[in-house]
Amino acid sequence: MTVKVAVIYYSATGTVHALAQAVAEGAASAGADVRLRRVAELAPDSAIDQNPQWRRHADATTAIVQASVEDLAWADAFAFGTPTRFGTPAAQLKQFIDQAGGLWREGILADKPVTAFTSAFNRHGGNESTILSLANVFYHWGSLIIPPGFTDPVVYAAGGNPYGTSSVTDTTEDGPDATTLEAARYQGRRLAQTTIRLLTGGHATDTDGNSRGTRTGTTLQTA
Repeated sequence: MTVKVAVIYYSATGTVHALAQAVAEGAASAGADVRLRRVAELAPDSAIDQNPQWRRHADATTAIVQASVEDLAWADAFAFGTPTRFGTPAAQLKQFIDQAGGLWREGILADKPVTAFTSAFNRHGGNESTILSLANVFYHWGSLIIPPGFTDPVVYAAGGNPYGTSSVTDTTEDGPDATTLEAARYQGRRLAQTTIRLLTGGHATDTDGNSRGTRTGTTLQTA
């Protein structure tokens, strides 16, 4: 069956945008119908103009559809991405989440799988705490948190964050490296495959026809 995945993110200078695209690619590779959506920018032009990289990214991504709460109602599963801001999600993503109160009261967000990814300037800049902060939202929604965990070697290769893919940007201005992007694709694929299993009661199958397993005993079966 085809499941619907909404990848909703905020990105200032492009790193989280690149991760979001990779998560969307991974979900699509498992056969999901994917909506890639950016949340509204709250910063004034005067602030954006002070950072050339921020301005370039803002201008380059105007064609990406802006997220709405209808995307949450549409989706069977969600992936949320944000840069870390003092160890918590960016205000832009939080402002979007705050609009979901009506869906929450109606129970529309309950029982839907969800995952999160992030980026910080340095390795100890708040990546893990940002994802854990988002988990507090998911608990209130009654969503089913789907982390990458240590379920595939690419998680280790990308830095070993079991909570969600996280990029470290202090060593490069070119965005996430290839290994981190592959980890993000795996996270999106895992989200879609888990959603398929939950909705069908069976095993997920990639578009190449290969059945994808999980941990069995001490054997790690990878996608």
